Amino acid sequence: MADETHKFDLSLVTPDGPAFEGEVEMIVVPGAAGEIGVLARHAPLIATLKAGSTRVYLNRDTDEVREYATGAGFFKVEQDRVIALRELELVERGESNADRWQLEQRIKHAENQLSVSGRN
Repeated sequence: MADETHKFDLSLVTPDGPAFEGEVEMIVVPGAAGEIGVLARHAPLIATLKAGSTRVYLNRDTDEVREYATGAGFFKVEQDRVIALRELELVERGESNADRWQLEQRIKHAENQLSVSGRN
């Protein structure tokens, strides 16, 4: 049987808009507690990011990798979809007009959704 590679949708989002959107085989982000690697079909999760390097593996067989400088933010894995967010950090530094309370509520809502979906 041939080795079948699974891909998933990735959105790497900055305050200025998407830095990357597309299908990938793997992403590795700088989690606050250490690097987090995600492949297709990964369990849902939300994690805090720290400054570091985010590596997006488009094709592991050919070593096609894109690397992005990452600031503190949040990382969310949904069913075959990954989203990395940085807006809250910019609010804390006074560099964004976004409403901090609304951002925090969106994060809490996402965490709650993941918590509830994990019980099913």
